[in-house]
Amino acid sequence: MLDTLYEWFWWDKLWLPSELSWSDLEDKEGRIYAKASHLYIIAPYAFVFLLIRFLFERWIATPLAVSAGIKQRVHLKAEDKPSLELFYTTQSKSPAQADIDGLSKKSSLSVRQVERWFRKRRRQDQPGVLKKFREASWRFVFYLSAFIGGVAALHDKEWLQDMRQVWTDYPQQSMLESQYWYYILEMSFYGCLLFSVAFDVKRKDFQEQIIHHLSTLVLLSFSWCANFLRIGTLIMLIHDASDVLLESAKLFNYARWEKTSSALFVLFAMVFLVTRLIIFPFWLIHCTWVYPVFYYPPFFGYYFFNGMLVVLLLLHVFWAYLILRMIKKLIVGTLTKDERSDNDEEEGQESSPSEEDVCQHKPSNGLITAAKKNGNGCLNPLQR
Repeated sequence: MLDTLYEWFWWDKLWLPSELSWSDLEDKEGRIYAKASHLYIIAPYAFVFLLIRFLFERWIATPLAVSAGIKQRVHLKAEDKPSLELFYTTQSKSPAQADIDGLSKKSSLSVRQVERWFRKRRRQDQPGVLKKFREASWRFVFYLSAFIGGVAALHDKEWLQDMRQVWTDYPQQSMLESQYWYYILEMSFYGCLLFSVAFDVKRKDFQEQIIHHLSTLVLLSFSWCANFLRIGTLIMLIHDASDVLLESAKLFNYARWEKTSSALFVLFAMVFLVTRLIIFPFWLIHCTWVYPVFYYPPFFGYYFFNGMLVVLLLLHVFWAYLILRMIKKLIVGTLTKDERSDNDEEEGQESSPSEEDVCQHKPSNGLITAAKKNGNGCLNPLQR
C-alpha cells in the first residue's frame, strides 16, 4: 500500500508536463537540478533558526529594547481559583453573563469578583511590548537579510527583466547555488515560524497566518521539485520587500517613535499594495498562467501551482483590506488598535480595549498600533 501511494504521489504526470519525466531532471551535461531529497535539510535548519532566534532575542534584541526604553511589564497574578482557571483554560477567556453567575456560585465569589478575576487573568496572559519587540526584531533581521540576498541573487538575471525567460529552455535550467540557498533558508525560516507559533503573540488572523505559512511551504516545495526555481525566487523576493518595512515600523512603534513609525507604515502599505496586489497577480501569476502553455499543454502541476498562488493572492486581499482600514483610521485620527488584534484589557484598566500592536504579514504579514492622546486630544496611532 505504501509503495503504491509513493509511486502515485511521485507519478511524473502529476508534477511535470506530459512530454517530460523525472529522467529529464537528472543531473547530466553539467546541469544540476533540485531534488526532493534536498528538502530533508529544512527540518534541522528550522530548529537551528529557533536556536539562533533564542540567542538573538536574548543577547541582542533585549538589550536593544532596554536601550530604547522598553521594559518588561509585570502583571499582577490572578488568585488561585481552580474552578475559574479550569473554565478559563478549557472553555472561554471571556465568559458570558450566565457563565459568570454560575461560576460565582461555584467559587463562592461575588459576580463582580469573578469578572475582576477574568480581567486580571486575561491581562496576565497578554504579551508585553518587550516580547513583541523581540519578535519583530528577529523577523526584521531575517527579512532584511533575505531581501538583500534575493536582490543580490536576481539583479543580473534575464528573467527578472523579461518574464518569458522564466520558461526558456525549461526544464533544462540548471540550479544555481544562489537559488539553492535562497530556497533552503526561506523554507527553513517558514518552518521555524510554524514551530514557534505556539509561543508567539497570537492575533485574530492566527488561522490566516497558519494557512499562509503552509501554503508558502507547499508552493515552494512543489516549485523546487518541479524545477520552477526561477518563478519561485521572484515570488519570495516580492514578499520580502514589504515585510522589511512592516517589521521596522513595528520596532519604531514599540519604541514610541510615532512619526517615524507612521511614515514607515504608510510606506509599507504602498509597497504591500504594489507588490502583492499588482506585481504578484499581473506579473507573476500571469507569468505562470499564460506563458507555460506556449511550451507545454496544461497539466495537473500547472493547475495546482497556480491554485496555490491564488490562495496566497486571496490572503493578500484579506490583509490589504485590513491595511486600508488602518490607513483610513490613521488619516481621520481614530485608529486605536490593530485590526487583527484581540480585545484584551489594557494594564491598569478595568474594561477598556488593550493597546495592540501593528499587523503582521506572512506573508505573512499588516501593522498597526496602539493609540495615545496627543496635545490636541486626538488619538495618535502607531504606538505599538
